[in-house]
Amino acid sequence: MEISVQLYSVRDALATDVQGTVSRLVDLGLTHAEPYQLVEYRDELVRAREQFPIDFPSAHQSFLGDVDFPAVLEAARAVGVQYLVDPHWNPEDWTDAEKVRALAETLNQRAAAAAEAGIRVGYHNHAFELSSRLGDRTALEVFAEALDPQVILEIDTYWAAVGGADVPALLGRLGDRVQLVHLKDGDLSEDPAAQLPLGTGAMPLAETLQASAGVAYGVIEFDDYAGDMFEGIAASIAHLRSVL
Repeated sequence: MEISVQLYSVRDALATDVQGTVSRLVDLGLTHAEPYQLVEYRDELVRAREQFPIDFPSAHQSFLGDVDFPAVLEAARAVGVQYLVDPHWNPEDWTDAEKVRALAETLNQRAAAAAEAGIRVGYHNHAFELSSRLGDRTALEVFAEALDPQVILEIDTYWAAVGGADVPALLGRLGDRVQLVHLKDGDLSEDPAAQLPLGTGAMPLAETLQASAGVAYGVIEFDDYAGDMFEGIAASIAHLRSVL
């Protein structure tokens, strides 16, 4: 597993100085990062790749709705993205099996177009895809069953736990469908501000990392943090390096 970081974590710094923010992350020893709002940041990310020893193998961008998907793919190619991930879909739709399968079919269609550009698409969960039960399975697993083999999942391990999942068991069931994981820690409440550096909260992190051994990238993320964000990221990097 390679270590990456979700740039949403440093969104405040990024909003005022993209290149300076990337430089600070590189100084922490990171060589991979996961952008969000890929189309919006396209040009700055291209510049960052030229200036710093960093790449952007995965990225978040909404593309399952009514969007200019060729423009999204162009941005992904320009930035060097391998895994293009939609980060969120309407929570209400995850309570209806037909809507879940329809969403999977939309993602399959996007996957066919992306494959021509050498890009794999996927979806990133929150808590509601796991807390919603459709029969005897979670909505996320119903969704996964309907996906084309080339579609990947990025499992946010923290939000999956908040949604009630046994995360190591979930990762085991999903298998190599999971190519990316978001790694975060905290008190397992729904309050993002309660998130903490890796290894200092209630997540079963050792078991989660063991179950994630085959994924391509482990992406550190804070949705929020009461302390200094860069210090929190540095502490999480140090913990991962001590256990991986």
